[in-house]
Amino acid sequence: MKIQGKAIIFSAPSGSGKTTIVKHLLKEIDNLSFSISACSRKARPHEINGTDYYFLSAQDFKKNIQNNAFVEWEEVYSDNYYGTLKSEIDRIWQLGKHVIFDVDVKGGLNLKKYFGSNALAIFVKTPDLETLEARLRGRGTDSEEKVQQRLAKAKDEIAFMPDFDIVLENYELENTLDNATNIVKKFINN
Repeated sequence: MKIQGKAIIFSAPSGSGKTTIVKHLLKEIDNLSFSISACSRKARPHEINGTDYYFLSAQDFKKNIQNNAFVEWEEVYSDNYYGTLKSEIDRIWQLGKHVIFDVDVKGGLNLKKYFGSNALAIFVKTPDLETLEARLRGRGTDSEEKVQQRLAKAKDEIAFMPDFDIVLENYELENTLDNATNIVKKFINN
């Protein structure tokens, strides 16, 4: 895969606001396109294959790993894989756009390593774990067990914050969105 564009990577623990930021940037900056991740979990009722994720069986996901079809991949939970297909990046760059990612922390660091100086890796930080917990509970999408699992994972992920190019503090959403827009525009135009 020949690098033809830039890669903007947003990573954070679940509930930090990275998806909201990425959706805002896609509306604000014309030459960005979202990288649709592949996963081995079942689609949720509102999700569409090829729009939200590329939904693969665990067996098909593993075949793609063996065929070196991923830029990065991870087994996030037991037999629950997520990754970025090389074909997805090629699709975006052939459109003449830069790719933007909304990925977990390990995936973000793997993408940063893969794309090198063509990547900007941004860690989205909440004020504290209590705020993160409140946001997770406020979504109302996870069981208590899942919330606790996400919080435990968040504690591990925060340790990787210094490995990112920029830490974007998400304390007040409007300021965060403005800051994100300025950061990404500056990176694209350099």
